Amino acid sequence: MITGIFLASAVMNKIPNFSIVAEGMAEKGIPQPKILLAGAIAFLILGSVSLILGFKARWGALLLLIFLAAATYYFHAFWRVAPEARGIELTNFLKNVALMGTMLFFIANGPGPWSLDARQSTVGEAAEEDQT
Repeated sequence: MITGIFLASAVMNKIPNFSIVAEGMAEKGIPQPKILLAGAIAFLILGSVSLILGFKARWGALLLLIFLAAATYYFHAFWRVAPEARGIELTNFLKNVALMGTMLFFIANGPGPWSLDARQSTVGEAAEEDQT
């Protein structure tokens, strides 16, 4: 469920509005915005699909954590905005920090027993037992 925000961001905003988003990034002073935006989209999609499937989920969570850290710093820097906009940016900043905590949880604990990663380790353990 947590990946919905990342997939929606990539598929419903960043991909269809690629040029507009890249222009916004350039206005924020981000170098090579089109290349970095393509990378961000890749991180969002690969990280989300990885978590949904539970396949290499720790790596997927790491991709999303990296995306969140960069996006939070560059786009929700509440300390750099006018006082009247500070509340909105602080809320977005804290939302992203909470999402980063979720990614750290997945990195630390893995995807869970129903994931492909868990199925692969169970199959690997069964194969090892058959050999003994």
